[in-house]
Amino acid sequence: MTVHQENLTKNSKPKTKVKKSWQNILLWIVVALVVVFCLAPAMWQVLTSFKVNQDISKVPTIYFPSRITLNHYTELFTRRPFLRYILNSAFVSVVSTVLSLVMGAPAAYALARLRPWGGRVILAGILIVTLFPGILLFLGLLEIIQKLHLGNNYLALIIPYTAINLPLTILVLRSFFEQLPKDLEDSARVDGYNTLQMLIQILIPMTLPALVTTGILTFIFAWNEFIFSLTFITREEMKTIPVAAAQLGGATVFEIPYGPIAAATVIGTLPLVLLVLFFQRKIIQGLTAGAVKG
Repeated sequence: MTVHQENLTKNSKPKTKVKKSWQNILLWIVVALVVVFCLAPAMWQVLTSFKVNQDISKVPTIYFPSRITLNHYTELFTRRPFLRYILNSAFVSVVSTVLSLVMGAPAAYALARLRPWGGRVILAGILIVTLFPGILLFLGLLEIIQKLHLGNNYLALIIPYTAINLPLTILVLRSFFEQLPKDLEDSARVDGYNTLQMLIQILIPMTLPALVTTGILTFIFAWNEFIFSLTFITREEMKTIPVAAAQLGGATVFEIPYGPIAAATVIGTLPLVLLVLFFQRKIIQGLTAGAVKG
C-alpha cells in the first residue's frame, strides 16, 4: 500500500464516524418526537386531572399546573358510585375474555391440527367476520336483546363481546398451534393422552404468550367498548366506565366538568397500563414468536 492510499484510508475513518454519530443523533431525535407525539394526549389528561378549575379554564393555557388538587378524583367517588363502575367493567371484561379464550383455543387447535371437513371455508368465514365492523351488528343485537329480555343484564354485554372477539382469538391461536412440532403430540398420544388432555396439559401451556397477548387485546376491547354498553345497560349501578365518564355532568347545564372527566379517563386507563406492564414479557413473546422458525 502506498503512502497516498494510507492517507486516504485514515481520512475516511473520521468521516465515517462523524456520519454515524449524526445518524444516531437524528434517530434519537425522531424517536423522542414520536414518543412526545404519542404520549402528549395522555400527559395532558393527567395534568388536567390535577389542575384546579381556575387553571383549567384560564387563558392563556396553563400546561404545567402550579396548584395541584385531588378534588376531581374525590368527586368521582363521592358524587357517583365510580367504584361500582370499575367493578362492572372489570367483571364484564374478565368474563368475556375468559370465554373467548376457553372457546377459541379448542376451535383454533381443531382448525390447525384436526383438519375438519370444510376447514378452509370455516377459516375464510372467520377471517371475514374478523374484518366485519362490529357497529354494523348493533341493530340486530338490539333486536335480539329485546326479544330475549336481556336489557340491563351483564349477559347483554358479555355475549356480544365474546362473539366479536372470538374470531380474532381463533386466528391468532391457530397460527401458534400450527408452529408447534407434531412430535410433541405424537409422543403424548403414545403416553396415553387423549386430545383434550393433550390440549390442556401440554399444548396450551406452550402457547401461554399467545393466550396472554390475545387475552389482553380482548380485555382492552371489552373495557373500552361504549355503544353497546350505552344502549343495552340503562341502570345507573350497572354502567361501565366509558359510559359513566361520558355522562359526567357539571353543577349547571352549561358547565363542562373537564377536571372530573380527565380524572375518570386516568382512572379508566390506569388498569390497562398496569396490565400491559405486568404482562409485557409475555406480550413481546407472543408478538415475536412467529417471526423466526426453528
